[in-house]
Amino acid sequence: MYAGEADLSEKTITLAHGAGGVLMQELISRILKNISPRSVGSVGLSDLDDGSTVFIGDREVVLTTDSHVVKPLFFPGGDIGKIAVCGTINDLAVMGARPIALTSSIIVEEGFSIAKLERIVRSMDEIANEADVAIITGDTKVMEKGALDNLVLNTSGIGVANELIRDSGLNIGDKIIVTGTIGDHGISLLAFREGFSFETELESDAAPLWGTIKAALDVGGVTAMKDPTRGGLASTLNEMAKKSCVGILIKEDQIPLKDAVRAASEMLGIDPLEVANEGKAIIGVKPDNADLVLEAIQKTKYGQEARIIGEAIEGHKKKVVLETGLGGKRYVETPLGEPIPRVC
Repeated sequence: MYAGEADLSEKTITLAHGAGGVLMQELISRILKNISPRSVGSVGLSDLDDGSTVFIGDREVVLTTDSHVVKPLFFPGGDIGKIAVCGTINDLAVMGARPIALTSSIIVEEGFSIAKLERIVRSMDEIANEADVAIITGDTKVMEKGALDNLVLNTSGIGVANELIRDSGLNIGDKIIVTGTIGDHGISLLAFREGFSFETELESDAAPLWGTIKAALDVGGVTAMKDPTRGGLASTLNEMAKKSCVGILIKEDQIPLKDAVRAASEMLGIDPLEVANEGKAIIGVKPDNADLVLEAIQKTKYGQEARIIGEAIEGHKKKVVLETGLGGKRYVETPLGEPIPRVC
């Protein structure tokens, strides 16, 4: 089920409402009607960007917050702590903001292993140290056994930007760069849950992206950014196209995809374009700067497999068009929700 097919009569929350697709967008829009439209910066809650801004004196800072309910808590390539810190750092980074500090709020079920909790916190600290970001305050709550599924983790972050980047800034002709292979996180998590094995080990791509994004910003010409988490590349590109009022044309044979992810996706009947990523960014760049930006990204730790996958076009306004390897074209729709629940 895709955009236009959503059941607007839903009266209770389903897993799909938290999965980054059409239902989540509709739920958020409905909830926002109950919040006064106030803003203390140039980007507010109603903009539905990766964060919002607030003026402190004459300086505008970026704030973001995210809650994490991934299942299982530990998986190949990471754990809930790593995802939490990476996700918050990346939400700041794709708005052009250098991450400065994070908060951490943990809600844990009675009976949860203290050793596992310590392992999660160590993971958070390791990523924060790698990204040179401080975890400066937090809160811990315990709920009775059975009232919670192990642990829920919230992180909020603050950052500063020399130039704010929005997800709505694409212009006709801008090139679209993805900073690495897509679908790694969601597919690896599903394979791990279900006990599938492949010749090549699947791992989450969870990673802090400020270094990669800073390299792009230092070159210049970046017009729009967003990280393709829930709903994957499909949802992210559709959101950017709609907000920017442009069409987006992407080429299937230019989209970086690991062989193991491709094989697993085909076996499971899942479109990797709709699967969550936790260490990738989608970057719109002015055409004259695109090759230099790509080169700079590819020199960073987490950008070696970056590719130019398409461009913003005048036709097909607010739509995403995929040119297949055989030369045909089809629309890439916004999914109803993430095909793999509880991935972040």
